[in-house]
Amino acid sequence: MPLQPGSKIGPYEVLSKIGAGGMGEVYKARDNKLNREVAIKVLPAALANDADYLARFQREAQALAALHHPNIATIFGLEQNAIVMEYVEGAPLQGPLPIAEALPIAKQIAEALEAAHEKGIIHRDLKPANILLTPDGQVKILDFGLAKAVERTNATSANSPTLTLRATEAGLILGTAAYMAPEQAAGKPVDRRADIWSFGVVLYELLTGKQLFDGETVSHTLAEVLKTEIDFNKIPAGPLRQLLQRCLDRNLKNRLQHIGEARFAIENYREPAVSAAPPPKRNWLLPVACLAVTTVAVAWALFRAPAATAVPALLELNPPNGVEFTSIFNNGGSAISPDGKTLAFIGVDQQGDESLYVRPLDSMEARQLPGTLAAARPFWSPDSKSIAFFAGGKMKRTELSGGLPVSIADSVRPRGASWNSDGAILYVNRQGGALVSQRCDRTRL
Repeated sequence: MPLQPGSKIGPYEVLSKIGAGGMGEVYKARDNKLNREVAIKVLPAALANDADYLARFQREAQALAALHHPNIATIFGLEQNAIVMEYVEGAPLQGPLPIAEALPIAKQIAEALEAAHEKGIIHRDLKPANILLTPDGQVKILDFGLAKAVERTNATSANSPTLTLRATEAGLILGTAAYMAPEQAAGKPVDRRADIWSFGVVLYELLTGKQLFDGETVSHTLAEVLKTEIDFNKIPAGPLRQLLQRCLDRNLKNRLQHIGEARFAIENYREPAVSAAPPPKRNWLLPVACLAVTTVAVAWALFRAPAATAVPALLELNPPNGVEFTSIFNNGGSAISPDGKTLAFIGVDQQGDESLYVRPLDSMEARQLPGTLAAARPFWSPDSKSIAFFAGGKMKRTELSGGLPVSIADSVRPRGASWNSDGAILYVNRQGGALVSQRCDRTRL
């Protein structure tokens, strides 16, 4: 019988029912001793006296207790036939999201799975409904209710294909059909690579907004998981598509072997350089950059020169040998100084590393500024003597005359900035689904 608001489980007072799953009903409750809200998962009444099921429930609690990670919902303890867990305010994942927003979320999911796998635990039911995104952008993975301690011996139990209501029985599939790995859908033994497959399915949906496997019935969905060819063309060509292809390889030997590899790939992801088809052999961004530079340069010339002598000019800028312009849509790839004399831009070398370059408009040479690896969204000081940019979770400043950059503020997921004449910088970060404006006054060296 469902619990009613006001009923008690030990020191916990039930507030409302949150939902129900294969492992029990979930309630929001209040911890009256510590004055905090918690989530309580309670066995269904029909199964409360089932010794095997109760043992499975207790094993779940023990598995959860071994996990301590900021992206995994914490277990606080056991109370009667209930697990007391962290209550998480947030919304389930939902796509489509731009790559720049999806990858930080995917990285947190990978980090959580990596921590669980290191403890010998697999989730077995990873899906958007079990992944909440809090208002401040933090991922919380819920419900390791189908998780199973990865056996470290050759005991028969280690080869049990699935977890069932009777731990000794094999063949009954538990999980969510659209997100389970092919070997799990086929009732075969699973290991951490099943979570890697599910991670790939979740990331695909996060990027495209489309469920990868969506049959008319559960049986049809399972058939799609087992056999349907996956269309990767909805994912941009390059390292991101390659990562998903490795995660979603039905051949276990070819599938990504460790979720840490996915986490590393995401941390080091760079947008692939895009070039226009010849002739001429130029980066497709060059006309855009030229147009922006030309417009500003001509406007500056018209403003500074007497009207009788003003002459429009067309400037064509090429990056240094071995370097390409990065996407201006990805990280604010260029900025011209307020005095109209110098262009700052992000260049990508042949190793895929992005750095900040500057080029005087009256020169044919550009130079790389030291200490600006992974720079993004450059912008100038009002006096055109300094450049600020974002890198490594920081806002940094460097002098045009030389020297290494210095950090002047923290900035995660920046979206743009403006350096005011009073010396202050106004900048915007994305936090969760909102844009948050901030001010930095520590700009003078």
